[in-house]
Amino acid sequence: MPDIQVKICGINSMTAADAVLQAGADYGGLVFFERSPRHLALEAGAKLADHMRGRLKLAALVVDAGDEELAAIAQNVKPDFFQLHGKETPARASEIRNRFGARVIKALTPDTMDAAASYDVDLLMFDTPAPRNAVRPGGHGAAFDWAMLNGKRFALPWFLAGGLNPENVARAIAASGAMMVDVSSGVESAPGVKSPARIAAFVAAARQKVSA
Repeated sequence: MPDIQVKICGINSMTAADAVLQAGADYGGLVFFERSPRHLALEAGAKLADHMRGRLKLAALVVDAGDEELAAIAQNVKPDFFQLHGKETPARASEIRNRFGARVIKALTPDTMDAAASYDVDLLMFDTPAPRNAVRPGGHGAAFDWAMLNGKRFALPWFLAGGLNPENVARAIAASGAMMVDVSSGVESAPGVKSPARIAAFVAAARQKVSA
């Protein structure tokens, strides 16, 4: 059985980047959304991307971004993926995929997973719905019923996200059948402050072989 693929999102410092690389994660996420405590300015994001490039796959998280913003990120950060975490339609996701030279991860919630087949993207992500009146769509540290995904079949590989942490990720994998996991707030000591120890613990826990 292949290793679980691990994505650490919300990397916003060189210390965090080095911790992610040392832990052996497969994907690193950079957030370009001003309402997030993990938001990066373009120049800072470009420096972090250059530091990590070639050692993991880079995803630029955006939320209903316009063409100008996407073009600037594509030119300066050069991500491997755009992670679309807003209300992007299948048509918009396809447009982004075709126009900006990066593959696409589309985040959906359990109540919208039936729309997965409509998206011509590269990877899917299933995340917890944001609380009512939340200012950002993800990174809240809340989980959903992971068993909802067990036995589901999708045409594309998919990440499990939402409320994962070093203490529960093995159980989440066993319950959902996920082969790819994504974490942000679950490896932080405070909002937007990554913990190297929790990053290492998360990657190690995710790759344990656990039975449901």
